[in-house]
Amino acid sequence: MRGGASLRFFALSLVTLLAMAPGGSAGPAAVEPIEISARPITEFQIGRADRQFGPLEFVGGLEMTSPSRDFGALSALRFLKAGGDFVGVADTGFWFFGTVVRDADRRPVGIRNFHMQQMVDGSGQPIDKKWEVDAEGLAVKDGIATVGFERNHRVAQFKIDPADMKAPFKQLDFLVPARELRQNRGFETVTHASASGQHQGGLVVVSEKSLDKSGNIYAAIIEGPHKGVFTVKRNGDFDITDGAFLPDGDLLLLERSFSMASGVKMRLRRIHGESVEKGAVADGPVLLEADMGYQIDNMEGLDVWTRDDGALMVSLVSDDNHSILQRNLYLEFILHQD
Repeated sequence: MRGGASLRFFALSLVTLLAMAPGGSAGPAAVEPIEISARPITEFQIGRADRQFGPLEFVGGLEMTSPSRDFGALSALRFLKAGGDFVGVADTGFWFFGTVVRDADRRPVGIRNFHMQQMVDGSGQPIDKKWEVDAEGLAVKDGIATVGFERNHRVAQFKIDPADMKAPFKQLDFLVPARELRQNRGFETVTHASASGQHQGGLVVVSEKSLDKSGNIYAAIIEGPHKGVFTVKRNGDFDITDGAFLPDGDLLLLERSFSMASGVKMRLRRIHGESVEKGAVADGPVLLEADMGYQIDNMEGLDVWTRDDGALMVSLVSDDNHSILQRNLYLEFILHQD
C-alpha cells in the first residue's frame, strides 16, 4: 500500500466514528464565496492509463482543496444544468453551489463560482447543532430541493435560491417506521424516479444501512402513484451512500465499504427498475468496484446526467469528513448501455 493511501486508510478508521460539527456563527447565514483549487485526475486506476472499467469509461476528475474551514464533508451533488451548474449538501449543515469547468474535450478541469451557505431555521438563523442538519441525500426537480437528513431523521423540501436558501417549506412522510432507522444510517439516497417509468417521476428514498429482519436495506417510494416501503438486497459488506435513476428506469446506487483489513472501497450497482416497488426486495448487478488502488476516497454523492453529445454520464463526489488525511474528489464516467 502506498504511503499516501496508508495515511488515508488510517484516517478513515477514525473518521467513520467521528464527525466534525460546523463552527458557530451569529446572525443570519451569509453566502460565503469560497476559493477552490482543483488538481485534474487523469487516471482512475493509480499508475495505469486504462479508461474502460466494465460498462464505465473514465472521463476525468478533480481533487479539490480550499483554505476555507467550511469546505468539505460533501455528501450529495445534483446538477442544475447538465454537467455545469450544481447544488449540493454537506453533512455539516451547509448548502454548496458552483460550476464545473471543462476543456475542449469536455473533461473537468476546475470549479468556479463556488459558494456555501449554512442551513437555517424558520427565523433565518444558522443551525449549529450537527444532529439537526446532518444532510445526506438530495434530489432536485422544478426548482425544489428535497433533502434527506439522518440522526434527526426527516425528508424536507426547500426552494432553491443560490443567493439565499431559506428554511424548508414542507416535511414529507418517509413511510419507513422511524424505529427502524438507525441513528447514523438514515436516508443517504433521495432521488426522483424516471418520468416515463411506473413511478412517474415520484420520490424514492433509500437508507444507508437500516436493515430489516432479513438483513435487507429499508427504502420507500414516498411520492408517486405507487407509494410504499420496499427493501434493497444488501450485497456483501457494502452500505448505500447515494443513488439516481437512469433514463430506462433502473436505479444506479453508489455503495461504500470500509474495514481495517482492506481499507475503503466503492461500488456502483444497477438495480432493476421493475424490482423497485412496494413490498419487493430490489436487486441488480454490480457494474464497478474499486479499492484504494484507484482514485477514490469516502465516496458519498452521485448524479446521472446526459451530455450534449448524448452520452449518459455518472458523476461522483467524496466526503473528506474534514480530515487532512482524506480528499474531496469529483469523478466522472460515461455509462455505456450496450
